[in-house]
Amino acid sequence: MTRFNVGIDTGGTYTDAVIVDLQNRAVIASAKAVTTYGDLSIGVSNAVASVLSDAGDDFVRDDIGLVSVSTTLATNALVQGQGAAVTAVLIGFDDQMVERTRILDAVPDTNIVRISGGHDHTGFEAEPLDVKSLQRIVTELRDKTDAFTVASMYSVRNPSHEHQAQEIIRELTGRPLTVSSDLSDALDGPRRALTATLNARIISRIVALITAVRKSLAAESIDSRLMIVKGDGSLASAELVIERPIETILSGPAASVIGARYLSREKNFLISDIGGTTTDIATAHDGWPDVNHEGSLVGEYRTMVHAIDMQTSGLGGDSEVLTDFRGGLSLSSNRVVPLSLVGQHWPSVKTHLRNVINSGVGFRTACRFLLRPEGYDSNELPTDLNEDEEIFLARVGREPTPWSALIHRKVDEKRAARLLSRGLIQSSGLTPSDAAHVLGKQSQWCTETARLGCEIQGRNSTLVSSRVDSIEEEVNVFAEKVIDTVIQKSTRLLLERLSGEALNEDNPLIAAVISGNGKVKNLNVSLSPTIPLIAVGGPATLYYPEVGRRLGSETIIPKFAEVANAVGAAVGMVKTHSTIEITGKDSGGYWVHIDDDPTLVSSAPAALKLAEEAATKIALEQAHAMGASDTDIAVDINRIDLPDTTNDLGLIAATITVECTGTLQ
Repeated sequence: MTRFNVGIDTGGTYTDAVIVDLQNRAVIASAKAVTTYGDLSIGVSNAVASVLSDAGDDFVRDDIGLVSVSTTLATNALVQGQGAAVTAVLIGFDDQMVERTRILDAVPDTNIVRISGGHDHTGFEAEPLDVKSLQRIVTELRDKTDAFTVASMYSVRNPSHEHQAQEIIRELTGRPLTVSSDLSDALDGPRRALTATLNARIISRIVALITAVRKSLAAESIDSRLMIVKGDGSLASAELVIERPIETILSGPAASVIGARYLSREKNFLISDIGGTTTDIATAHDGWPDVNHEGSLVGEYRTMVHAIDMQTSGLGGDSEVLTDFRGGLSLSSNRVVPLSLVGQHWPSVKTHLRNVINSGVGFRTACRFLLRPEGYDSNELPTDLNEDEEIFLARVGREPTPWSALIHRKVDEKRAARLLSRGLIQSSGLTPSDAAHVLGKQSQWCTETARLGCEIQGRNSTLVSSRVDSIEEEVNVFAEKVIDTVIQKSTRLLLERLSGEALNEDNPLIAAVISGNGKVKNLNVSLSPTIPLIAVGGPATLYYPEVGRRLGSETIIPKFAEVANAVGAAVGMVKTHSTIEITGKDSGGYWVHIDDDPTLVSSAPAALKLAEEAATKIALEQAHAMGASDTDIAVDINRIDLPDTTNDLGLIAATITVECTGTLQ
């Protein structure tokens, strides 16, 4: 009997696990463990073992029907410029089309290969595929490439050249491979190529996560179906997601919306999910997250992935605190390991910080450390590291090494940046989590290390002096300023989402709301949302009561808000879709573009009927393959007709999309 679902969320800082009792609609246990980048199975195993031990006497492992995982790893990796070395094979692309892909802007170290071939808008071959050139170039680049991607002109009308290239690359390399037409049914070859490249860049991350989860479940003798939350909040099988990890962009935030709905019982709301790495803001209607049909943004780059309409900002509890000698304080978009966390495990960190304070010099980089991720020695090094990078990497161990001991020249900074982008090393520094420790608002790690870090960064910015009689008070004021910086940025992000406008912080009316002052001379200023505000995520209780006050709205922070993503994973549903295009033939009739071979149909009604039947069949097969039952079908027809025509007489072209939603058996 299926009674329980297990939800797991692997985030940038923590891995969360929950057990949901489906019959009684209750979360019966939850647990957190630190995410271990070097070997994800360590963090997953710790979270799973902990939640199982806390489940209580009524819990029976044999009654687990589903294990579902949400993750921010894909989003975090792409936002922070991390991932595998990719070769992008572009078939039939000219110089202008290559430039429009923006691949080299998004992933500068991508190898771009142009090959003759491709199709025209009707799905017929524009030029034969240059097989010999493809074989030669792939052979030359295979040892420098972790993953390949293939994109061909008009492949959504005929993907045969992509499939042919796919077979050649697999035979010659055995490397992970992404085909653009598998990811999107829509036109716009350059954007499809970018989406495929980003997908290829993160395949290894998702494979590592799924492997880690399966290893952890096997250790606990759990043999249940494994599903992954996609970016629109629905579930997909782990096997499918391994091929299309880009669809997990915003998986964690989408799961948080589903979890917030379940925990709060609200259906229409604004949600802010703040974690260690990012703040994700979205709206929900009828209990489902609003979806961006134009494609999700990764940084400034728009993909072709239909995912939650989410505003993601590099703002979290583990954002790095930056200061300058003019008294400035800001937060970096990069996540670092909090000083209080590394200080908890390695006394050498405290010793180094004390020595810097005693010497009175070296404040600028004193709080920065480099270290290897936990479990790093279980993975082989990438093959494309040069000798200098390998030497630099060997100098970084599991114990944090001060930045000043490793970085002496610009070239050292470049090596560190490349190794950080590959996830081979981590950076540690001062964070809002450390400031919260200083103020007694968090206590799980080393408060003394956090206080030393705040003193150093404060003195670097002249916000903290060296006067013994006032230094404790000044350090506390500095920590409050760090926390308030998070609150102000969070308030501004919510105002921008609610208004749909980019706000000028120099506007005194906006500044009055964001600062919490609420006054401009003799004017009281307030702005408030028309829908409820729900805040979830580990640090939500630290920041969002005050954010809500500044917005004149009580913030709903439901019980289990700190594990809302994992709850959303546990209670999700399957959603599949299929899109088929119809284009008119100049000499009469219609092409229905199904798979590699467009079908010619004589009349518009027959073409529409065939396209809808084919799309429905594909969507249902996908849903049933993932174990869905009680399916609902929704059909959307987007058509172009000649003006002043009736029925189907003036049909020029149409796009038929079938969406299938179902619960898991």
